[in-house]
Amino acid sequence: MHVHAKKGGYESKAEFYILNGEIKEIKITNIKGVKPLKGKDLKDFKIFLEKYSYEIVDKWVSYFVYHKEIEFEKITKRIS
Repeated sequence: MHVHAKKGGYESKAEFYILNGEIKEIKITNIKGVKPLKGKDLKDFKIFLEKYSYEIVDKWVSYFVYHKEIEFEKITKRIS
């Protein structure tokens, strides 16, 4: 599974590798034809993924596998 992060004209993709229900690896990759996130924005994306990886997977599975409605969640505080 994967998710995208965008800021301005930049975008990167995080690919989740899951085995037996456990996240084994998260790879951040570039998207063909789009400038990738860089610097502080890329670092913030990595921190976000570390902190929220299981919630991301849970919502992804709920939406794409079980076709459940999911609530939009806006994070307004700095993640560190």
